[in-house]
Amino acid sequence: MQNTKLLLTSLTFVGLLALAGCSFPGVYKIDIQQGNVVTQDMIDQLKPGMTRRQVRFIMGNPMISDTFHANRWDYLYSIQPGGRQRLQERVSIIFDANDQLAGLSGDFMPGVSRDQEILGPDETPAAEPKAEEKAKPEEPAKPGSLLEKIQKDVDVETVPVPTPTPLETSPQ
Repeated sequence: MQNTKLLLTSLTFVGLLALAGCSFPGVYKIDIQQGNVVTQDMIDQLKPGMTRRQVRFIMGNPMISDTFHANRWDYLYSIQPGGRQRLQERVSIIFDANDQLAGLSGDFMPGVSRDQEILGPDETPAAEPKAEEKAKPEEPAKPGSLLEKIQKDVDVETVPVPTPTPLETSPQ
């Protein structure tokens, strides 16, 4: 009787722990992604007058090809990061009667990246180095340093490629 009571109590305890483990804090929950990933770079590549094949090359196959709206492709993307609130983005691409890109609507617009919306326009171009960086000359490596050893290994003496002398084509 005592063993049965102990067994029943321990099984109940293990069962409660198993059920509690489903919602236990700190348990890793995976990100759930569905649909077509659409980026601002993809939208920026779209130009009016592109054919359906060109749009499909850039954007991929549409998530929804509506039978009632044959001239509209819909791209949907949703992500639910780790059990938190689900985020959803949508883009609709519209073609004209000649199967050429006529317009788009949705969460993305051409030329406006979300980073620029949040941070504001960038006045200085990133590719242009600053004047301080341009004027800074490269310092030679100190004798006996690791940098000097690496530089000696990298620097290879150039040997000119020998050019063959032309063969005589005239018979003797």
